[in-house]
Amino acid sequence: MELSSPKFSVLGLPVHILDDYPGWLMERLHQGLGSHVVTLNSEMAMQAEQYPALADVIRSAELVIPDGSGVVMYLRMRGKVVQRYPGIELAESLLQQAGKFPDSEPVFFFGGYPGVATAAAKTWQQKVKGLSIASQHGYVSAEEEKEFRESLKKNQPKLIFVGLGVPRQEFWIAKHRHLCPQSIWVGVGGSFDIWAGTKTRAPAWFRNNHLEWLYRLYQEPWRWRRMLALPQFVLKAFGDFPHKKLP
Repeated sequence: MELSSPKFSVLGLPVHILDDYPGWLMERLHQGLGSHVVTLNSEMAMQAEQYPALADVIRSAELVIPDGSGVVMYLRMRGKVVQRYPGIELAESLLQQAGKFPDSEPVFFFGGYPGVATAAAKTWQQKVKGLSIASQHGYVSAEEEKEFRESLKKNQPKLIFVGLGVPRQEFWIAKHRHLCPQSIWVGVGGSFDIWAGTKTRAPAWFRNNHLEWLYRLYQEPWRWRRMLALPQFVLKAFGDFPHKKLP
């Protein structure tokens, strides 16, 4: 099933605009069509400028959603009616929908510090009765990773959330999605920490005013170097803006 809604470009990267991202993905899932979902924000867009291999992975994904406020700003400057759709909210909606079916869609969490993905899975199994979630933390040896890749191939979970951070999670998904070709693969960054309760998401006021990045910087001040991508993106956005020629 191909996307019927518009696909826009942000610094040469695709962004798909849909009325119902989770519904579209679940329909693909039930048709046996695999999907790689990329949650695009300013930081990732700037990394893609630096690493062509990441740009290639983003362009090859079946779905790229406008996760970041900068991406939304870029598109609105160009007259596109776009709403931000955070990746964590997409993942939560998919988990809710997965539990509604008589035979709950099996789910796999991969990433985070030891114990975090397991705690996140327990949180969701308490929220959604009957939801089947297996998990694996992100600090694995080569032999351990080989074993759990074999487990993925054998069990074929339908929803696979990978929280290894950008761009590692995008590269990992692109390399291994052949193991479960009919599954939905989503890079979820630090979502496991939030679900596990080891970190908190920004309050609604920050989210509604496009300041979630500021709250995250407050929680993780060591990220300040990475946050330099935000002003760089803004400069790129204005530099890439189509200016009218003077008569």
